[in-house]
Amino acid sequence: MIKLTRRKFIKRGILVSIGLVLLDSLWFEKYVVEWNHFDISKSEDKIKILQISDLHLNQLTYSHKSIAKKINSIKPDLIFITGDSVDKTEKIRLLDEFLELIDSSIKKYAITGNWEYWGKVNLTELKSVYSKNNCELLINENRTISIKKREISIIGIDDFVGGNADFGKAIENLKESKTNIVLSHCPKYRDIITTQIGNLNIDLVLSGHTHGGQITFLGIVPFKPQGSGKYLKGWYKECEPKMYISKGIGTSILPIRLGARAEMVTMDV
Repeated sequence: MIKLTRRKFIKRGILVSIGLVLLDSLWFEKYVVEWNHFDISKSEDKIKILQISDLHLNQLTYSHKSIAKKINSIKPDLIFITGDSVDKTEKIRLLDEFLELIDSSIKKYAITGNWEYWGKVNLTELKSVYSKNNCELLINENRTISIKKREISIIGIDDFVGGNADFGKAIENLKESKTNIVLSHCPKYRDIITTQIGNLNIDLVLSGHTHGGQITFLGIVPFKPQGSGKYLKGWYKECEPKMYISKGIGTSILPIRLGARAEMVTMDV
């Protein structure tokens, strides 16, 4: 039996701790996705929506295939893709491969994020691939559709940081409906929406962008990307319109997550 000295015991403890942190940040929090569901519906005819945010696709992994499989089992009525899917034009083929794994009958709506602009992604090609997979890319545009005898309006905002976010333009010719959902990649833009909302009822704003901090430690977030504002993750209901910020799936700059596990979100609205 080998007797450990105090120094060796402490050293091994430190090495084990470092190993666990690396395992958590490089694998668990990136690839073991947290699925969250919320029921915010006041209607008998609930519409199930699903949010995919911040894919940052570099390769198609087992995790992405698992996500697609679960989406198909849930079979939501609508899928919202809230920006930063790809950061280079050549990555669009990966997005196509991922979307092809998802039931094509499910209607999807997408918006741009800052990385689509910073990476100079060909938006025409991006829009074409989205369209091929039953998905509309909305850039300061809106659509009103009928589901389960309910009309729901989707308002897609261009990215606040890299693009030209314009809520006024996005709601032009908006058809009056009981349910209005805004897709805005950068959560900070919600502050601008509140000043321009007028009499329009916005039921929900869906955002991403922050990655939940991506790297946090004991509640400390050393960095949030431009366009985050005072927001980080989860629900913000202190004023209207209420907003949910997804931590998203991918990573940016550094390929790690710590204290900010990858997330998929479903809601009944």
